[in-house]
Amino acid sequence: MLFSMLRFVVVSFISLSLFISAYAQSANEIALQPLADQSLVLDIATFSNTAIAVGERGHLFKFNGQWQQVSSPTVALLTNAFLVNADQGWAVGHDATILYTQDAGQSWQVQMSSPEIEKPLLDILMFDEKSGVAVGAYGLFYRTQDGGKTWQSEFHHELLFEEDVAYLEELKAEDEALYLSERSTLLPHFNRIVRLNSGALLMVGELGLVATSDDLGFTWQKQDFLYEGSLFNSVVTETGVYVMGLRGHLFYSNTGTGQWQEISLPTQSTINGGIVLNDSTVRLVGNAGVILDVKSDGEAKLVAQRQGENLVSIMTDPQGQLWIAGTKGFVKLEQE
Repeated sequence: MLFSMLRFVVVSFISLSLFISAYAQSANEIALQPLADQSLVLDIATFSNTAIAVGERGHLFKFNGQWQQVSSPTVALLTNAFLVNADQGWAVGHDATILYTQDAGQSWQVQMSSPEIEKPLLDILMFDEKSGVAVGAYGLFYRTQDGGKTWQSEFHHELLFEEDVAYLEELKAEDEALYLSERSTLLPHFNRIVRLNSGALLMVGELGLVATSDDLGFTWQKQDFLYEGSLFNSVVTETGVYVMGLRGHLFYSNTGTGQWQEISLPTQSTINGGIVLNDSTVRLVGNAGVILDVKSDGEAKLVAQRQGENLVSIMTDPQGQLWIAGTKGFVKLEQE
């Protein structure tokens, strides 16, 4: 079975088997691993002076001047994290796992885990302390309106391809069980969901999926995007939004709702993440260890390249120090 999304296929973004082992959920906290900070880290989330990170085997980290591993209630591969304030945060991952912290990442509890569906969640966006959504492979989409005490599944048929809509309508009339089975595999992977400056939501994913929502994700409008490859991430700036993906593809829009332009990069490496450095520069990281700066005028340059690793996330700590993370864990970037 082939997948092609960001946070659970870092090296080639083609085969799910690269990062999945036959891990089982455990009701007990997992023993801390001495080299966890040098293993695969897939996302860093920040809010004010709080920073947390997630990675393979359920690894969870909290930043206290340095990265410190904390106890985890799961061994599932964790793909993304989100802080809604300095204390409350969530993490998502394989087995449709959702974790929650209310003490700035020091301790975590499981809010949801569904190994039986055999799909990962790849991103989570909370609108406030009570409401938010989590998205993932093959159109996984869950919503909470009670702070994660319950998560309700949603199926967004408006993001189906036209031919699949007709197919499902015919199948539903003939075989309800087969209809439900087929429906669970026809939507593209939802890789990243962010909130735009306008308050609208932007979601990107497999097969050039770019969609927006003006009602907190209850309904979506699929854009006629100029690229049909997978898109893995997006970065919102004060003036617009970047979306990025396979083979060095990067696009910019000042609204995120239809007018996109492609930005030429000096690399064909897949771009995985980015951060706003200042009003005029976004720093991107990607496969083959590439680190790039993109100016607001579209000029892009390769800042550095770290051989033998793939970079997935980048953050600025409370002291202004830049950190990158990926297949070899955390690395502090030297100040320029």
